[in-house]
Amino acid sequence: MGASGWDYSVPYQEDLAGAFEALKRKVFEERDYYWVSGADWRPVEERLPWPRTVEELWEDELVRECGTHSILDIFRIVGPDEERDYFTLQPVSEEEALRVLGTRKPTRADMPRFEDFPHSRWQGRCVVLHDDAGEPRELHFFGYSGD
Repeated sequence: MGASGWDYSVPYQEDLAGAFEALKRKVFEERDYYWVSGADWRPVEERLPWPRTVEELWEDELVRECGTHSILDIFRIVGPDEERDYFTLQPVSEEEALRVLGTRKPTRADMPRFEDFPHSRWQGRCVVLHDDAGEPRELHFFGYSGD
Protein backbone atom coordinates (compact mmCIF):
# COMPACT_ATOMS: atom_id res chain seq x y z
CA MET A 1 0.00 0.00 0.00
CA GLY A 2 2.89 2.40 0.65
CA ALA A 3 3.20 5.09 3.27
CA SER A 4 0.40 7.36 4.39
CA GLY A 5 -0.14 10.09 6.91
CA TRP A 6 -2.86 10.30 9.52
CA ASP A 7 -4.03 12.98 11.93
CA TYR A 8 -6.71 13.50 14.56
CA SER A 9 -7.69 16.33 16.89
CA VAL A 10 -9.45 15.79 20.20
CA PRO A 11 -10.47 18.22 22.95
CA TYR A 12 -7.55 19.10 25.21
CA GLN A 13 -7.01 17.19 28.40
CA GLU A 14 -3.95 17.05 30.63
CA ASP A 15 -3.97 13.24 30.63
CA LEU A 16 -2.20 12.58 27.31
CA ALA A 17 -2.17 8.80 27.86
CA GLY A 18 -5.92 8.80 28.54
CA ALA A 19 -6.63 10.90 25.44
CA PHE A 20 -4.38 8.62 23.36
CA GLU A 21 -6.12 5.43 24.52
CA ALA A 22 -9.61 6.94 24.10
CA LEU A 23 -8.75 8.03 20.57
CA LYS A 24 -7.44 4.58 19.68
CA ARG A 25 -10.67 2.99 21.00
CA LYS A 26 -12.75 5.43 18.95
CA VAL A 27 -10.75 4.79 15.75
CA PHE A 28 -11.08 1.03 16.22
CA GLU A 29 -14.80 1.12 17.06
CA GLU A 30 -15.59 3.44 14.13
CA ARG A 31 -13.44 1.32 11.80
CA ASP A 32 -11.53 4.43 10.82
CA TYR A 33 -8.45 2.48 9.75
CA TYR A 34 -7.19 0.42 6.85
CA TRP A 35 -8.28 -3.23 7.22
CA VAL A 36 -5.97 -4.92 4.73
CA SER A 37 -7.56 -8.37 5.07
CA GLY A 38 -10.98 -6.97 4.18
CA ALA A 39 -9.79 -4.52 1.54
CA ASP A 40 -11.68 -3.93 -1.71
CA TRP A 41 -8.71 -5.01 -3.82
CA ARG A 42 -9.04 -8.55 -2.49
CA PRO A 43 -11.41 -10.99 -4.19
CA VAL A 44 -14.72 -11.04 -2.31
CA GLU A 45 -14.25 -14.66 -1.25
CA GLU A 46 -10.89 -13.77 0.38
CA ARG A 47 -12.09 -10.74 2.36
CA LEU A 48 -12.26 -11.27 6.10
CA PRO A 49 -14.82 -9.59 8.36
CA TRP A 50 -13.69 -6.66 10.48
CA PRO A 51 -11.94 -7.80 13.67
CA ARG A 52 -13.96 -7.71 16.88
CA THR A 53 -11.04 -6.73 19.12
CA VAL A 54 -7.73 -4.91 18.76
CA GLU A 55 -6.00 -8.16 19.70
CA GLU A 56 -7.74 -9.94 16.84
CA LEU A 57 -6.71 -7.12 14.51
CA TRP A 58 -3.02 -7.55 15.37
CA GLU A 59 -3.20 -11.35 15.07
CA ASP A 60 -3.59 -10.82 11.32
CA GLU A 61 -0.23 -11.31 9.57
CA LEU A 62 -0.98 -8.73 6.87
CA VAL A 63 -1.81 -6.12 9.51
CA ARG A 64 1.50 -6.79 11.24
CA GLU A 65 3.26 -6.25 7.88
CA CYS A 66 1.20 -3.34 6.47
CA GLY A 67 -0.25 -1.68 9.55
CA THR A 68 -3.58 0.09 9.74
CA HIS A 69 -2.42 3.50 8.47
CA SER A 70 -3.93 5.05 11.58
CA ILE A 71 -3.10 5.83 15.19
CA LEU A 72 -3.69 2.13 15.89
CA ASP A 73 -0.13 1.59 14.59
CA ILE A 74 1.19 3.42 17.67
CA PHE A 75 1.64 1.41 20.84
CA ARG A 76 3.29 3.64 23.41
CA ILE A 77 4.14 7.22 24.32
CA VAL A 78 7.76 8.28 24.79
CA GLY A 79 8.87 11.40 26.62
CA PRO A 80 10.16 14.50 24.87
CA ASP A 81 13.77 13.64 25.78
CA GLU A 82 13.50 9.97 24.81
CA GLU A 83 14.47 8.55 21.45
CA ARG A 84 11.56 8.02 19.10
CA ASP A 85 11.28 4.46 17.82
CA TYR A 86 8.91 2.46 15.69
CA PHE A 87 5.31 2.40 16.95
CA THR A 88 5.84 5.29 19.39
CA LEU A 89 4.17 8.65 19.93
CA GLN A 90 6.26 11.59 21.10
CA PRO A 91 4.70 14.84 22.28
CA VAL A 92 6.11 18.07 20.88
CA SER A 93 7.60 20.06 23.76
CA GLU A 94 7.18 23.82 24.08
CA GLU A 95 10.90 24.21 23.35
CA GLU A 96 10.63 22.15 20.16
CA ALA A 97 7.56 24.13 19.09
CA LEU A 98 9.48 27.37 19.66
CA ARG A 99 12.47 26.10 17.67
CA VAL A 100 10.39 24.80 14.73
CA LEU A 101 7.39 27.15 14.67
CA GLY A 102 8.61 30.22 16.51
CA THR A 103 6.00 29.86 19.27
CA ARG A 104 5.62 27.85 22.45
CA LYS A 105 1.83 27.76 22.00
CA PRO A 106 0.94 26.47 18.53
CA THR A 107 -2.55 27.10 17.15
CA ARG A 108 -4.51 25.53 14.29
CA ALA A 109 -2.95 28.18 12.04
CA ASP A 110 0.44 26.49 12.61
CA MET A 111 -0.74 23.06 11.45
CA PRO A 112 0.58 23.35 7.87
CA ARG A 113 4.09 23.55 9.34
CA PHE A 114 3.78 20.40 11.46
CA GLU A 115 5.60 18.56 8.65
CA ASP A 116 8.69 20.46 9.86
CA PHE A 117 8.78 18.50 13.12
CA PRO A 118 11.16 15.53 12.98
CA HIS A 119 9.19 12.42 12.06
CA SER A 120 9.55 9.07 10.44
CA ARG A 121 7.35 6.21 9.28
CA TRP A 122 5.69 4.12 11.97
CA GLN A 123 5.89 7.03 14.42
CA GLY A 124 3.48 9.62 15.75
CA ARG A 125 3.68 13.07 17.27
CA CYS A 126 1.26 15.04 19.42
CA VAL A 127 0.94 18.83 19.68
CA VAL A 128 -1.12 20.86 22.12
CA LEU A 129 -3.12 23.38 20.09
CA HIS A 130 -3.97 26.68 21.79
CA ASP A 131 -6.62 29.32 21.19
CA ASP A 132 -5.78 32.95 20.42
CA ALA A 133 -5.54 33.71 24.15
CA GLY A 134 -2.88 31.00 24.59
CA GLU A 135 -5.15 28.52 26.37
CA PRO A 136 -4.86 24.81 25.45
CA ARG A 137 -7.89 23.69 23.41
CA GLU A 138 -6.98 20.52 21.52
CA LEU A 139 -4.52 17.68 21.28
CA HIS A 140 -3.50 17.05 17.70
CA PHE A 141 -2.09 13.60 16.91
CA PHE A 142 -0.35 12.99 13.59
CA GLY A 143 1.96 10.40 12.15
CA TYR A 144 3.01 8.23 9.27
CA SER A 145 2.50 4.53 8.59
CA GLY A 146 3.44 2.14 5.87
CA ASP A 147 6.36 0.71 4.00
